[in-house]
Amino acid sequence: MPLPLIIGIAAAVAGIAGIGSGIHGGVKMKEANDKMKSAEEKQKRNTEKFEKQQEITYKSMDLLGKLELKILKSFSEFSNTIEKIQNRPQFKNFSKEGEELPTYDKTELEDVSIGAGILLGGLSGAALGVAGGFAAAGATTAAVAALGTASTGTAIASLSGAAATNATLAALGGGAIAAGGGGIALGTTVLGAATLGVGVLIGGVIFGITGNILSGKADEAYSQMEENEKQINKICNYLADLDLVAKKYYDTLKTVNSKYEETFGYIWYIVNKLNKTDWNDFSEVEKTATQNTVLLVGLLYKMCKVKLVNKSENDNEINTINQTEIDDTIEKANTIIKNLQWIDK
Repeated sequence: MPLPLIIGIAAAVAGIAGIGSGIHGGVKMKEANDKMKSAEEKQKRNTEKFEKQQEITYKSMDLLGKLELKILKSFSEFSNTIEKIQNRPQFKNFSKEGEELPTYDKTELEDVSIGAGILLGGLSGAALGVAGGFAAAGATTAAVAALGTASTGTAIASLSGAAATNATLAALGGGAIAAGGGGIALGTTVLGAATLGVGVLIGGVIFGITGNILSGKADEAYSQMEENEKQINKICNYLADLDLVAKKYYDTLKTVNSKYEETFGYIWYIVNKLNKTDWNDFSEVEKTATQNTVLLVGLLYKMCKVKLVNKSENDNEINTINQTEIDDTIEKANTIIKNLQWIDK
């Protein structure tokens, strides 16, 4: 075969091979590009799924947190009314259905009422999840902590208005800047961020998952997305469970509070409208109603103290729901309400 023809055939074969290699490379590039797009789209959908479930859960938790704070804030009016009753018993050692409840303590109720009022005031314009953070950590505990001591050494309970709010924010921030604390600015951050808000629910684990930029390599990106997906599904399941728990606890708390408002409304009318302030002049119905009211205050106080969430020791781990104590508290609350002695007034 003439040399030119051989060269021509070889060139043609080489050309065909080159085209084939180019096509194969193009296919590989398209596959990699498609895989990267698929990983990014799934990552986006997973993140949206988390954000949707997060919003649902935070709204339920916020409703619960606000209800708890409103209940605690209302205790000052109860305390003021009870204190007008002369010759009243001490209302100690209250127990119902084997459940020991906190005894009436004027100072403690007034403190928690003031603290709850300050926290409620601080919720104006707060981010979604902050009020829920109080429920997660125990609203009673949060309200008591809010009382602290102002940077000037003045008890926050003795302050009012803006002075009380600023003192509380400074206390949450670790004290006045001059004393080495973070001051009002840090306190405001604490109130609206992780310590008492969103972070109490999940910890820091989600931010690394949803905030990461996927690897530029298709295979690595897809593998990373799949791992993130497993974690997001786990977190979403946790949030869904927490949502159910929050709603159930809210319903029970609302039922107990309704009974409390009913009995306290009756006592408030007797004391403040009828001006009957001597225990010895109370009828048996009125005495029983008063005792029921004190018992229900103790029950509400205890319910608002329950933490819905146990914060993980490691920020890279999901928090856990305080399921055992929650279930136990709901069961005992329902039993007390069911067996409480109601009387026709």
